[in-house]
Amino acid sequence: MIAIACDHGGFALKQEIIAHFKENGTPFKDYGCMTTDAVDYPDYAKLVAEAVLSGEAEKGVLICGTGIGISIAANKIPGIRCALCHDVFSAEATRLHNDTNIIALGGRVIGPSHAIKVVDTFLSTPFSNEERHIKRIAKIEEL
Repeated sequence: MIAIACDHGGFALKQEIIAHFKENGTPFKDYGCMTTDAVDYPDYAKLVAEAVLSGEAEKGVLICGTGIGISIAANKIPGIRCALCHDVFSAEATRLHNDTNIIALGGRVIGPSHAIKVVDTFLSTPFSNEERHIKRIAKIEEL
């Protein structure tokens, strides 16, 4: 299951990604927000991070206006490795090299069709399990 959430700046893009998930039968849970009314992105980053850390969700998708704030908030939570990605190469590389468990997007930065390609790449790319990457991730966890 994929956990997905946004703030008001990411609401429209979240709706597009959810429609794609429904069309493809991707299991997901929407953690909000549910309107374009202004909300605080850290609240939604926390909900998705908790779902990922508890094992309720395999991975997460977070969206705010730029993706910056929500990714910073998610990365404050121990055990979360959230990458802000607006291109397919970065989405693939962050899974292969960093074993990231959440992707962040900017609803005011990336268009829906490209965002869907980025999310699909993130979700379908496995971690490489290469020793050098395992070692680097362990160092990150020690910081």
